[in-house]
Amino acid sequence: MTAMHTNPLNVAILGSGNIGTDLLIKVLRSEYLTCTLFTGRNPESRGLQLARKLGIQVSDRSIDAILDNPGCCDIVIDATSAAAHTRHYPLLKALGKFVIDMTPSQLGTTCIPAVNLRESLNSDNVNMITCGGQASVPLAYAIARSQQEVSYIEVVSSIASLSAGPATRINLDEYIEATEDALRSYTGCGKAKAILNLNPAIPSIDMQTTLFAVVPEPDMESLTRAVEEMVTRIQHYVPGYQLIVPPVIENGRIAMMVKVEGLGDFLPAYAGNLDIINCAAIALAEEYARRSLIVHKGE
Repeated sequence: MTAMHTNPLNVAILGSGNIGTDLLIKVLRSEYLTCTLFTGRNPESRGLQLARKLGIQVSDRSIDAILDNPGCCDIVIDATSAAAHTRHYPLLKALGKFVIDMTPSQLGTTCIPAVNLRESLNSDNVNMITCGGQASVPLAYAIARSQQEVSYIEVVSSIASLSAGPATRINLDEYIEATEDALRSYTGCGKAKAILNLNPAIPSIDMQTTLFAVVPEPDMESLTRAVEEMVTRIQHYVPGYQLIVPPVIENGRIAMMVKVEGLGDFLPAYAGNLDIINCAAIALAEEYARRSLIVHKGE
């Protein structure tokens, strides 16, 4: 048996926009991860400029920087776009990388850390769904687990317009489809609808997500307990996740609302929609790293 491997796992972040740059700050704070490459396309982007100042190895050659030096990382976090990820994944799979997909590409295994974190580690390509999915699917899962039947689920997320960057706006159709698919998959409910509102208000609003569900015979005591337990689980990796309207019956349907305040790493605190998906990705990457430590310890 060898000595325990204590070095953090090497992470390459692909995409130097808002998501990628915020992920960089979170990786730098982690005891289990280290960023060995931050790569994008625009050498003058704010993200690449910041990474240079922080002493991180950067590139403006996007995925080619990884393909030319595959030994640079153990984990690749793809924070580009859904269309780009469909091209990137086969290339990264051939290199044997563990890939965390921040885009709504709907490829690979979906991950909600509060629900299926450890199971997701068995895949080589893990998709973090969408910000709305990370905020709402755990609650929908709690409904499905605590109720005998769920006939319809609807999720409405409102985010600050300023927090929706170019990639988010390009992927709006994919966002809706990915969120609805996740709601159906994690609940077994055949009818699901997702709505995303971009609110231009100044000052910018925090992310708020409202979930509605039609349950023929609701057990509110069991539901409230399941939702409270789920919120506590999420808060372990998303501290700003708050249940602001607990489950209630409204017009014959169950309703509840959560608010997400960001950590304010690279992005403003109001950008909780970006923070929640990034925190979920870091939770996944750290669990992968911890499992790797155990494997090395047992060698």
